[in-house]
Amino acid sequence: MALEQAKTSVNSETETSFSIDETTTASGTGFSVKTSVCGQVDTPKKRKEFEDDLVEESSRYEEDSPSKKRKLDIEIVPEEKGSGDVEGVSRKRKLETDDLKDEPSTGDGTQKKRKVELEDVPERQKNLEGGHSSTVAAHYNELKEVGLDKRSQSRIFYLRNFNNWIKSVLIGEFLEKVRQRKNRDITVLDLGCGKGGDLLKWRKGRISKLICTDIADISVKQCQQRYEDMKNRRDEYIFNAEFITADCSKELLADKFRDPEVRFDICSCQFVCHYSFESSEQADMMLRNACERLGPGGYFIGTTPNSFELIRRLEASETESFGNEIYTVKFEKKGHYPLFGCKYDFNLEGVVDVPEFLVYFPLLTEMAKKYNMKLVYKKTFLEFYEEKIKNNENKMLLKRMQALEPYPANENSKLISEKVDDYEHAAEYVKNSHVRLPLGTLSKSEWEATSIYLVFAFEKQQ
Repeated sequence: MALEQAKTSVNSETETSFSIDETTTASGTGFSVKTSVCGQVDTPKKRKEFEDDLVEESSRYEEDSPSKKRKLDIEIVPEEKGSGDVEGVSRKRKLETDDLKDEPSTGDGTQKKRKVELEDVPERQKNLEGGHSSTVAAHYNELKEVGLDKRSQSRIFYLRNFNNWIKSVLIGEFLEKVRQRKNRDITVLDLGCGKGGDLLKWRKGRISKLICTDIADISVKQCQQRYEDMKNRRDEYIFNAEFITADCSKELLADKFRDPEVRFDICSCQFVCHYSFESSEQADMMLRNACERLGPGGYFIGTTPNSFELIRRLEASETESFGNEIYTVKFEKKGHYPLFGCKYDFNLEGVVDVPEFLVYFPLLTEMAKKYNMKLVYKKTFLEFYEEKIKNNENKMLLKRMQALEPYPANENSKLISEKVDDYEHAAEYVKNSHVRLPLGTLSKSEWEATSIYLVFAFEKQQ
């Protein structure tokens, strides 16, 4: 496996200060961020159909930029099984996706027996007037379910798969850490579950109970329907589940749980927590919901935008916005970045078009201390990839999930981007290296979109 550069025009992260009233500047020297061109991949005659739950993304993307220039022209070679795990823990977790076709898309119009009729589910949507909660809920409620065939033609097909691989590895590793101290009765809170894109991950993680919650009532209903379909199609045991429509930044979830004494081992918050930073009260309520019911040694894990990277790109732009044909980020103005309520509009092709708020990560870390949480893991998507791809199981999962695009395209297919310079990095690598083809890569445009995010994990202290 080889790692090679995608020469996207981004600068290195600089130390940027945030304050409620003071302005912030970001300056720095330029360098080339390098995207993954990962060893040989299998080239299907057409994009291989695979499990819908592995593809479904919460679709709120994020990453942290480096604090120094990184030299990424490195060669990745297979390492011993278990290398690259969090804190060096050797995992016995099996990442095989033998049943990739087990969960077909709910967007193909087929109806399953014992289907939970969406219109029969009681309306539980709370009054979200005030702030931007109603806008976010409306956006995700209006997103249509699409079939696998249509989704595979998306311009961000590989981008979504790559982000989904990030989530899969993160969830799997922290489930394994929980299992080291308890091997049964694992309970999880999925905060911002969306349409249920992570349900299969939780089933493969052999958890006992899952509580799914989201602000968008239609998404919650679709998540519940997916769960029922999974439950009805399989003979093997599946976790018990509970579904709640609520705004986790304004409502106390504990009041809605069936079991008022429930305790969680993991709270997963994937591409969601930035919506709560509209105000200090909302951010605190989100953290209370995420952390208050965690047992000692439990984890709050997730993915969120890197505020330093967003501001750096904004300051480097000649306008109040930046992006490319895949994504755009637009601020109201430069130079003033309050700790709370620093709104920007984020658009990702066909998936996201909503207001978001900067999450100043040192502030999140400090606020989490109120709930006895300690930051134990934080990586940019790039750093996370470089660390985890050293593990052979993760490497195989990357290929199975089609998280990188085969380059060059074969005679029966074409590259997902029509921009020639989107693959200059791959072409240069092929030219200067003796490698078997095809390679696996992301186009520069896709990398630019996914490289604004980070992964994190907090641990509940004794």
